[in-house]
Amino acid sequence: MSHRDDILADRLNVEPAIFKGCSSSELSLIVGVAALVWLPVSLLLAGLMGAITMGFGIAGMGVVGTVIVMASLFQRLKRGRPDGYYQQQALIWLADRGLRHAPFIRRSGAWDIGRSGHAALPLRDR
Repeated sequence: MSHRDDILADRLNVEPAIFKGCSSSELSLIVGVAALVWLPVSLLLAGLMGAITMGFGIAGMGVVGTVIVMASLFQRLKRGRPDGYYQQQALIWLADRGLRHAPFIRRSGAWDIGRSGHAALPLRDR
């Protein structure tokens, strides 16, 4: 019997999409990387122009623009595909270049159990 105060989000299998098909963890990753790129670049450019505080505004606009563009890109990549598809593709891409070990079986061909002889079966008592 279910109660009326059950939280439905406790029964989800995947994170819900909150902006353009991206989950909160994907959005936080995009925001973090965008901030790491835009903040030093914009502060440097604004410092060269003599208005360092203007760099924070440029960084803010750059981060928002990057989030919108990257969320649209992720939305296109994820459309019609199963959950975690692009993450698996990224792991395979890294494994193909020798940068990381992929936890997937990617071998094609005949498989063998590694034995050359047959094992004797134990006799059953009657």
